[in-house]
Amino acid sequence: MDIAVELTRLMTLAKENKLSSNDLSGGTITLSNVGVIGGTYTSPVLVSPEVCIGAVGRVQKVPRYDEHGNVVPVHIMNVSWSADHRVIDGATIANFGNVFKHYIESPESMLLYLK
Repeated sequence: MDIAVELTRLMTLAKENKLSSNDLSGGTITLSNVGVIGGTYTSPVLVSPEVCIGAVGRVQKVPRYDEHGNVVPVHIMNVSWSADHRVIDGATIANFGNVFKHYIESPESMLLYLK
């Protein structure tokens, strides 16, 4: 809930063009939406002191095989991750990416962890 309150505060300031440098610094992770301009993959670059950045690509409708071998349309979204390996090892960021994927695909599952 604390994150939701802070996110609302930041969105309100951003809409009013009143974000300060303090509002945009001191974070540990960034999510960047490159998909809004049509991007798919990217190589996100960390800005110290952050330890992780994810670049979210655009949603694409592509053909995939279902469990019966039939071609079906599915929606995919690529996310590219970069992490400071002095702080986060590759297995940890890979596991985080899988959890992130799960929550994007099943947002209702996040309700289990709300206060």
